[in-house]
Amino acid sequence: MSTTDIKDVVKEKYGQAALRVNRGGSACCGATAASGLGCDPITSNLYDSAQAGQIPEAAMLASLGCGNPTALAKLNPGEVVLDLGSGGGVDVLLSARRVGPTGKAYGLDMTDEMLALANENKQKAGAENVEFLEGEIEHIPLPDNSVDVIISNCVINLSADKDRVLREAFRVLKAGGRFAVSDVVTRGELAPEIRQSVLLWVGCVAGALGDDEYRSKLSAAGFEQIDIEPTRIYRAEDAREFLSAAGIDVDAIAAQVDGSFMSAFVRAVKPASKPNPCCGPSCCN
Repeated sequence: MSTTDIKDVVKEKYGQAALRVNRGGSACCGATAASGLGCDPITSNLYDSAQAGQIPEAAMLASLGCGNPTALAKLNPGEVVLDLGSGGGVDVLLSARRVGPTGKAYGLDMTDEMLALANENKQKAGAENVEFLEGEIEHIPLPDNSVDVIISNCVINLSADKDRVLREAFRVLKAGGRFAVSDVVTRGELAPEIRQSVLLWVGCVAGALGDDEYRSKLSAAGFEQIDIEPTRIYRAEDAREFLSAAGIDVDAIAAQVDGSFMSAFVRAVKPASKPNPCCGPSCCN
């Protein structure tokens, strides 16, 4: 698909997810949700009861993430946090509590329905240090060197231009700023049809990078201290219903699928500014 087509598909899927929440359902996608059996393993049990009790229920129901970046990212009071693809606002609202009243939490999303839902959740939570921005993660509407931490929850994999996303993340981070996102990652070679079918199950719409390619793209964008830590490994059995409905023999592909798809916590750091080595009188001019 073209970049425009991919964006349209993502807007449609996530807009419908927000509407399901507004109707009293959840944002879950995939075969299990459609069958009424609940969320797939990817999007379930990501937040503990203490976190769930800190935010409006609608924010939790709207989550389509694959991880919990707010639990893994080390957020400090007074920091500025940006969530790329913030959806219903669950990770923004949790981050806002972590950075406190002297900090700020931004959420960026391109889907009107999700932005409307996020702002409702902001009001319900009484969060005064939160701001939701309309825009695309490939074109972040914030100035250079303005953010301490970038988080994201299973969204960067949806972009058709991941290089641009990572360059933009690097641009808006302050020197020494941290990139700390949850994302879907693949490992090893896979037949294209298997890769596509499993990735569709993982996130309704998905275009996950391989772990080595993710590292390479982060490095090319300028990041250092890159680390990819698996947080949840997906098995063929988890996707049996979805894959069987797509006409795929799950038992035949299990050996290829198991261990090849995962949620991961991706960390990287924007290098700190280097001190000016000049020490002569001309440096003061």
